[in-house]
Order: sequence, then C-alpha cells, then structure tokens
Amino acid sequence: MKLAILFGGQSFEHEISIVSATTLKEKLSDFELTFIFCDQDHTLYWIDATKMKAQTFSSGAYTKEPLLEVTRGGFIRKKRFGSETLQMPVLNLIHGSDGEDGTIAGLLDFYNIAYIGPRRDASVFSFDKRYTKYLAKALGVKVLDCEVLHKGGSRDVSTPFPFIVKPSRLGSSIGVSIVRHADALDYALDVAFEFDESVIIEPFIEGVKEYNLAGFRAQGAMHYSIVEEPQKSEFLDFDKKYLDFSRSATVNEADLDASSVRALQENFATIYGSMFQGALIRCDFFLIDGEIYLNEINPIPGSMANYLFNDFSKAITQLLGDLPPGNKIHVNYQYIHTISAAKGK
Repeated sequence: MKLAILFGGQSFEHEISIVSATTLKEKLSDFELTFIFCDQDHTLYWIDATKMKAQTFSSGAYTKEPLLEVTRGGFIRKKRFGSETLQMPVLNLIHGSDGEDGTIAGLLDFYNIAYIGPRRDASVFSFDKRYTKYLAKALGVKVLDCEVLHKGGSRDVSTPFPFIVKPSRLGSSIGVSIVRHADALDYALDVAFEFDESVIIEPFIEGVKEYNLAGFRAQGAMHYSIVEEPQKSEFLDFDKKYLDFSRSATVNEADLDASSVRALQENFATIYGSMFQGALIRCDFFLIDGEIYLNEINPIPGSMANYLFNDFSKAITQLLGDLPPGNKIHVNYQYIHTISAAKGK
C-alpha cells in the first residue's frame, strides 16, 4: 500500500517532526513509503528512503534532492527530463505550526489530496490549549481551570502557587515552566512568551497521575491503543518527550482497572466525536481524586504514538480505509444564466 509521509514545516517542532518521520520509516516498513520534506521556507523535497537520516536535514543535504510541487490529487516530482506525478494518500506528520494549526489541512483539502490528520476545524480546537478547554467543557469533559495572559499585558496571576505556565499554541513541553514562588514568575513568562503571544496558567498538582490514550474511528467503530502511564519526574519536559518521539517498541500498559480504562475511552470518544474523523490522535488525561480531566489533545502525536499500538501498521491501514470524503460542490452557473436570460443576453 502506498503512503506519503509529509514532515518538517515551519515550526518550533520541526526537528521533532524529522525524528517522527525516521521512526515511522521503520514502523511502516510493509508500506510503499514516499517521504516529502517541507523545509522552513515551505519548499517541498522528495527524499529517498535511504537518505532518511537526521544528518540529511541538519547538514542541508536535502536541498540536493528533487523538488516537488503540489497539484490536484497529489504532487509533481521534477526530474532531469520531464516530471512524475505522485498520487497517494498523505500522512500529515508536521508537528506544531503548519501541521497542527490547519495550514496543511487546508492545502491538502484545496488540492483534493486524501490524508491522515486533523481537518481544519479539528486543528483549531486542538492546536490552541485555550480552545481545547472550551471544546472539552462544551462536551462535558472535565479540564483544569486556567488563567490566560497576553504578551505585553498584565502579569498579575491569581492562581495559587505552585502553578504551571504554558504557551497556548505549542506542544512537546517547549516553553513550559513550573512556578513555585513569585520571584520566578517573570522569568517563566519571558520564556513562554518567546514562543507565543498568549500563555495559560494552570494549577500544578504534585504527583498527579497522568495517562495517555491514542485512537481513531474507522468503519463506524472506535479503535483504541493501550493506556500508558508515562514515567516523569514533575512533568514531561521537552527532553523526555523528544526521546519518546523516537520510540518504536510498544510500551507497557498502565496498571488500571477495567472501569478506569473504560472511563478514559469514553472521555476520548467524546472528544474525538466526528470532528477528528480521519485523524489518529492522542489524548493526555489526569486522574485526580477519582475524576478524569483532559490535559491536552495531540492531533498529530509524536511518531503517531506508534508505541501505544500492538499492531500500528494495521491501525494505519484501517484509518486509510475510512478517510472522510472531501466536500465537492458542483458549480453550474445557473444563477448567472438566469440573470443573463432575464436581461435577454
């Protein structure tokens, strides 16, 4: 089965996307894979599978690879003599900006290219942590209360110490800090505002249990991964998550009773709804005093959360078999014809 992996992008998570793509080369070895690299200038390159190594990108060697252009239904690969059209479904593996903010979804929809990944509306609600909370509350899923601060605005915080500071629109724990005392607040905000114009402030709960669950809907049914309890010190910082993105071995299942697993799955299904159809997402939950709280939605999880699935290739095959159709509107110019006829033209 043919599948194109689209990765890179103009994002603070650009390098993580490269790590994810090289990991999936191994995990999807039974697919006929094409690798499409989007550099920070939004130039597209066809990358030979043998060159899918970190050094290809860090050294700039990728610029010697064939250029690609987007066309209806696929991509055009430039050759020395002529060109080749690549038509196959795409796995959107661009983390952060471009990939998760709806930009790539809009591009692929515009050119009628089938793809695995969040659609534009799903991207809006999952990319920005503020909107994720609005969505969860509207659906009846619990979330932690938060405050929102804006760059250049007031830095007054009413949330009691300790609390956690997060950029509103960034993943991989980049720019995240735990603030325990007032004298550490300005520095934490300065760090977060380096990456975003707004930040959220949430209570930091010592020793809170966190659980990760991935899944998707296909053929009318939800398909879930195992539940993982990630190992962390205080929170999953960038270094820990960066290493996790390169994981390919299946992790151990969390020690949870069946009713707790069902509760996590029910909350996941509520969030997924119909909005995330066509995407494999991961939801990170907190378990506080027996209650489940959504922490965040990962619409394009690192390495597609392959390590949470016993048969990741099967999961991707199932998802490819039930991608949402694009909206096709037939334009017949009836309105203009009617006006023209009325004017006798």
